Amino acid sequence: MTAPAVNSSLVPQPGHLYVVATPIGNLADLSDRARAILGAVDLVACEDTRTTGAMLARFGLHRELVAYHDHNETEVAERLTALIAQGKSVAVVSDAGTPGLSDPGFRIVRSCRRRNLPVIPVPGACALVAVLSAAGLPTNGFLFAGFLPPKTAARIAFLEKHRDFDYTLALYESCHRIDKFASEIVSVLGPDRVICIAKEVTKLHETFLIGTAADVEVRLVKGSLKGEFVVLIAPKDYVL
Repeated sequence: MTAPAVNSSLVPQPGHLYVVATPIGNLADLSDRARAILGAVDLVACEDTRTTGAMLARFGLHRELVAYHDHNETEVAERLTALIAQGKSVAVVSDAGTPGLSDPGFRIVRSCRRRNLPVIPVPGACALVAVLSAAGLPTNGFLFAGFLPPKTAARIAFLEKHRDFDYTLALYESCHRIDKFASEIVSVLGPDRVICIAKEVTKLHETFLIGTAADVEVRLVKGSLKGEFVVLIAPKDYVL
């Protein structure tokens, strides 16, 4: 009897970089392909070796981990690229979601592309896409601006610059500034601008606050401000 063919996409190839998305909260969102790649590459580059190590252990996976984060990204990207050029297979992950989207990942991908080394995406969870898909705001086009600067003046300048932007604005915000940012949206864009503020996406206490900016701000401050937030701002003439 002929043995079933091995799915080559589940087997990491020598001299390849794999950009692997990991769950943003619900571990069931780790794909079979991501699990296979993470369980067989030579090295896994990750933001926090403890976080990634614990996740891999939940799936019975044990690989060599290399710290790859904001403070060492430039140096480690070059070192890992050299290893890939020598034939090693490397996966890069963030603590949660898709590497390179407001998380480390860009520099190693750029380094590999500059040297014509293969870069393979292993897609999966992404907080931005998850919220866009479920919020009910326009998705025919959007601008993702990641985390805005912490200074109030810089955030207000961004909102004023994009006051009349034709598509949905998408941003990330931390628990330390989300209440202030909600207030700034009301002040700069007006109380009737339709927005969505989502947190704990895919987790037990997943929350979507959708409506006018004034209404969402009121509901936001009544609840817990823990966690990281995704903020969507609809075009000015949009009516939910």
